[in-house]
Amino acid sequence: MQIEILNTGEIIEARGGDIVGSLLGKLDGSLPMTPVCARVNNKYESLLFPLYGPKQVEFLGVNSEAGMRCYVKSLCLVLYRAVTNLWSGARLRMRNAVSRGYYCTIDHQGLTTDAAERIKAEMARLIEADLPIEREERGTAEVVEMFRRQGLTEKARLLESLGELYTVYYTLDGLHDTCMTPLVPNTGMLGVFDFKAYEDGFLLLGPDPSCPTEPTHPLPQPKLFRAFREYQRFNAIVGIDGVADVRQMVATNESALMVNVAEALSAKYIREIADKVTTRFRDGGAKVVLIAGPSSSGKTTFTKRLAIELLTNLVRPVVISLDDYFVDRHRTPLDADGEFDYESLYALDLPLFNDHLVRLTRGEEVDMPTYNFETGMREFRGKKISLGNESILLIEGIHGLNPELTARLDEKMKYRIYVSALTTITVDDHNWISTTETRLLRRIIRDYKYRGASPLSTIRRWPSVRRGEEKWIFPYQENADSMFNSSLLFELSVIRDEAERVLRSVPRGCQEYAQAHRLRRFLSIFPPIEPQFIPPTSLLREFLGGSTFHY
Repeated sequence: MQIEILNTGEIIEARGGDIVGSLLGKLDGSLPMTPVCARVNNKYESLLFPLYGPKQVEFLGVNSEAGMRCYVKSLCLVLYRAVTNLWSGARLRMRNAVSRGYYCTIDHQGLTTDAAERIKAEMARLIEADLPIEREERGTAEVVEMFRRQGLTEKARLLESLGELYTVYYTLDGLHDTCMTPLVPNTGMLGVFDFKAYEDGFLLLGPDPSCPTEPTHPLPQPKLFRAFREYQRFNAIVGIDGVADVRQMVATNESALMVNVAEALSAKYIREIADKVTTRFRDGGAKVVLIAGPSSSGKTTFTKRLAIELLTNLVRPVVISLDDYFVDRHRTPLDADGEFDYESLYALDLPLFNDHLVRLTRGEEVDMPTYNFETGMREFRGKKISLGNESILLIEGIHGLNPELTARLDEKMKYRIYVSALTTITVDDHNWISTTETRLLRRIIRDYKYRGASPLSTIRRWPSVRRGEEKWIFPYQENADSMFNSSLLFELSVIRDEAERVLRSVPRGCQEYAQAHRLRRFLSIFPPIEPQFIPPTSLLREFLGGSTFHY
């Protein structure tokens, strides 16, 4: 059979049952990177994937999003094996991404202060041994019992509740685990990593995307870490730690309770932030509140709800959006792909914005611009605003925490808020849920419903959006005075059916199908919850529709 290698344009002959990785020997080292996985007929697959019939194959390295995901998840399996080698019965729990790494905890009384060094050394030994990572498939009932014997109770509960006949799993040195991402075929491919003590746990570090031959260096993010931990403690109180817990609550008709508790927590934190802003305002500061965060983090609804809470504190909010200060489209900077870079700080008219900001804080009236997204031009429609003695200016936009945005404004006049969807439930002990995936799913639904953008175009543009976030947003998030987590325990269950329906429209013949297919598989593990349970002021309504707020 003929296999088309998309990286080189070559056609290679293969026999039925050959694995994808065996094709590499026929390419004579012509690939510009070391493959860790592949896209086969526009689905992400392991290098161990068997070929039966003609295929299109594109090899992927760690310089790709899918390749990096494969590499890091493979490192997690090596970490699991290392921990169990050192401490029998220890429970490894991968929590979330933070500080450019992956935060985890280990539950075992025998851990000492040198645990990180011992684990790193054992991981290095396993990698040096170049052990095989085998992909296997068995009946789910048998796999569930296998995981129970290993102490992976949460994983076993989840697999039982999914009701699949067969389950694919991976084996390393006699230890079994599951992962929704393809893994590398042997540990020797994982030589670039680091492992460090971090806060009250540890940080697993993979290759640096900008220099894949070196491990990533941690970036201190104490505020973001505290935001994650605060919500994880809340999860523990309500008894929802992983997807198996969500499935159990839905199965026992407790969906409404989960929704009401999560919404109440969201309202509580918005109220607390409003009280902090008000206190600083009364003390002579915080005349300007800057609300920032990455794409689809819920900034707009948060701003509207914060405005309501400020009104109850007898403060009058005046809201403006940074989007209205976009330069005319023909003056917009271009990204690396030659597309308009709306994530760039310099897509904004900074001189005009700062002039208006200074004049407003002096009590003057300004003529506000409105950006027309259809024409790509800024317009002035006679909208004039000013700030009274009891007024606070709320500014919503992705660059709010960047000091250059408000360079002409006195620091004491600013209060900065960072909003993001910090997903704190996990799939199981060893598989976390990426905050990026949650935001991408929100954006796919919103852009399809309200901006006329197909899921194909949203997925295609997402890498550019992510590059913009890495450059313009994430470096400044620790400047925040307050952080707000807009994720909700139930949201992936609520958006599941809508997102799956929209994602099915991505054509099988384009490479974006691989991402759409992966997201659909990911969503399938969540039990559906009907949207009517969600209140009309919920942050999720910004994406699903049905909000009482005007957007």
